[in-house]
Amino acid sequence: MKIKEIIVVEGKDDTVAIKRAIDADTIETNGSAINEETLRKIELAAEKRGVIIFTDPDFPGEKIRKTITDRIPNCKHAFLPKHEARDKLGRGIGVEHASPEAIRTALKDAHRMEIEPEEKITKEDLVYYRLIGDASSKWRRERLGELLKIGYTNGKQLHKRLNMFQISRELFLEAVNKIFQEEQNG
Repeated sequence: MKIKEIIVVEGKDDTVAIKRAIDADTIETNGSAINEETLRKIELAAEKRGVIIFTDPDFPGEKIRKTITDRIPNCKHAFLPKHEARDKLGRGIGVEHASPEAIRTALKDAHRMEIEPEEKITKEDLVYYRLIGDASSKWRRERLGELLKIGYTNGKQLHKRLNMFQISRELFLEAVNKIFQEEQNG
């Protein structure tokens, strides 16, 4: 399977993991301090072929994602759940540790952010469904990010991400119901 878009990753090990999973070209940011030359390459790639940002599910990965998105808003975004990005010892986290199947799934489910998103899910919904302000909110947000393929966010960013990716109210409620069923079943 070949992907038309160019995939933006953090480093060489991520490129190796991507190439094990799929036939694709990558641009490496070489960490969170993205230089101007790399941003120009990503801009050109976005113009010519499209870009999928596929960074690690951690703080530096989110920082890279934000830096690129602020400059080049028309990129697609692929996310890996943290448990699929852990190394065998459970210490390291990153795209390079993911299985080829997990990488293919994340890329298949890539989303495009909407520049002027329409609010479909309110902050009140997040409180009502105990995704913020509850002892188990963090776990619920993590699970919601997995189910909707939008990655994990803190409470502050969840509302923004749900609406940027134009997650429908129906899909949101379906995922929330699944989470509550999982909690009840232990």
